[in-house]
Amino acid sequence: MAEVKLTKTELRLQQLKLSRLRKYLPTLQLKKAMLQLEVNQAQIEIENLTAAFLSSQEKVEKYSALFTERSATDLFSAVKVDRVERIHENIAGVEIPNFGSIVFERAAYSLFDTPLWFESAILGLKQLITGREKLKIAREKKQALEKELREVSIRVNLFEKILIPRSIANIKKITIFLGDQQLAAVSQAKVAKKKILLRSAAKKKETLE
Repeated sequence: MAEVKLTKTELRLQQLKLSRLRKYLPTLQLKKAMLQLEVNQAQIEIENLTAAFLSSQEKVEKYSALFTERSATDLFSAVKVDRVERIHENIAGVEIPNFGSIVFERAAYSLFDTPLWFESAILGLKQLITGREKLKIAREKKQALEKELREVSIRVNLFEKILIPRSIANIKKITIFLGDQQLAAVSQAKVAKKKILLRSAAKKKETLE
């Protein structure tokens, strides 16, 4: 860290810097609070989606005993994912992904060649896959929010624990130095004035004599 200059110009610069830091800090603190709230909500969302996913998994597992090699092949080919669409939103300056929709490939199978439970199994698997994708994106969302929260927290700590205290210390140091200089100048002026008065008095005395 460069040594601070003990001048009036530097004092003004440090005071301006401190003013800016104190003005910007509340914005950072607010952003930190908002992000923490979003992280907490994202965690609740993950917990709810996890519970829904496990519920869908239990339903699908009920059909597993009915699978034959052929029906399983037909079943999984009927639930192939074409694409997962995402919706992005800006939260506290961060682009956050949200689940939009899921599009499955068009399946070609004959209702007459499949067992009665086949349609229900397809529906259950689609719900399971949809739940899996929702959970995946929710976790990505939480990770993005946590990353930004860590970065903002570092900046808040930097302001609160380093930059602002350092600026206050610099202002105090410069103020004390300038104050000492001013006192020294006043003292020197008094001494000089006293010497002038003494010399003047001495000359006056010599004149009278």
